[in-house]
Amino acid sequence: MENTIMFRNSRITFVGCLLVAAVLQQAHAEIVVIVSAKSTAATMTAAEVSQIYLGKSTSMKPIDMSDKSPVRGQFYSKVAGKDEAQVKAIWSKLVFTGKATPPKELPSSADVVKAVAADPRAIGYVEKSAVDSSVKVILDVS
Repeated sequence: MENTIMFRNSRITFVGCLLVAAVLQQAHAEIVVIVSAKSTAATMTAAEVSQIYLGKSTSMKPIDMSDKSPVRGQFYSKVAGKDEAQVKAIWSKLVFTGKATPPKELPSSADVVKAVAADPRAIGYVEKSAVDSSVKVILDVS
């Protein structure tokens, strides 16, 4: 009886560990910055991408993920060193002063890929698994 209880507890612990591992892997998606395959841009630094996404550079047209996307928070944290509240505050100030228009927000990686592919001046970020031949990776954020 004691062996049965120990075996059952071991199985529960093992299954719990697998679930935690799956959640952690999902929470830290591999994120890449993309441009249209037609774009002349070949590579960018995180600092250059940050400048575009924080409204300090107009060299490209940024496409943002929805604020409901966990990828968005990871992107801004890794590329700009900012959390979502800080990014919203920056854009609120820029919009209020008339200095910039915030990036267009799209609900999914597939939508971002489609929008970026259609515009050689556009830049976006998506999960690496969403990349196809219509776009090219210019920065690996992971």
